[in-house]
Amino acid sequence: MAQISTLFVTKLYRTPLGGGAELNRDLAKACRAIAAADKAGRRWSAEHGYQGYTSYSSLNDLPTRDPAFAALKRELDKHAGAFARALHLDLGGKKPKLDSLWINVLDPGGSHSGHIHPHSVLSGVYYVATPEGASALKLEDPRHPLMMAAPPRTQDAPESERTFVYVKPSAGDVLMWESFLRHEVTPNAAKKARISVSFNYRWG
Repeated sequence: MAQISTLFVTKLYRTPLGGGAELNRDLAKACRAIAAADKAGRRWSAEHGYQGYTSYSSLNDLPTRDPAFAALKRELDKHAGAFARALHLDLGGKKPKLDSLWINVLDPGGSHSGHIHPHSVLSGVYYVATPEGASALKLEDPRHPLMMAAPPRTQDAPESERTFVYVKPSAGDVLMWESFLRHEVTPNAAKKARISVSFNYRWG
C-alpha cells in the first residue's frame, strides 16, 4: 500500500496581539503622526513608487521614538520566541532579536510586489487598520520557482497544496513566517489607507 508523507512544511503564525483596542488606537495615532512628520520617508516613497508612506528607509528607532511601538515590540518578542520554538529552531540558547520595524500606510490602489526578506530568520506584519476592501497578503509556495513543468493545481485543492494563498488579516492581527517565504500585498481596494507595521527578526 502506497504511503504519502508531508515533508518540509512552511508554517504561518497568526494571532491577535495582546494589548487590545487601546494599543491599536495608540499605534494608529503614532503611525499617522510619524508619517506626517517624516519628510525623508515621504520623499523615498514618492521616488520609489510606493503609493502611500513607508518608514522602511528613513527610520530605525520606532520603539524608542514612541511608547506605542515599545509596547508593540514587547508583544512581538513574545510571539517571535513562541514561533521559533514551534519551528524547532536551534538558536544556541539565544532569542530571536528584532532587527527592523517599519510603518506602511498603503493608499487606495496601492500594492507591494512579491519579495522576500534576506538576512533575517523571521518576518511578519502587525495590522493596525484594515478597512473594508483592504489588501490581502499573498503568500507563494517557496517551491514555485523550481516547478518548471508543473501543471496548475485544481480549483478545489486544499490550502496546503495551493501555489498561492491569500490571507485577509484583521486589525490587531500578527502574521509571521520564515523570511524565505515570498509574499506580496495585493492592490488596496479600500477607500481608506491600510496601515500596518512590518518587522524582521534575526538570530541573536
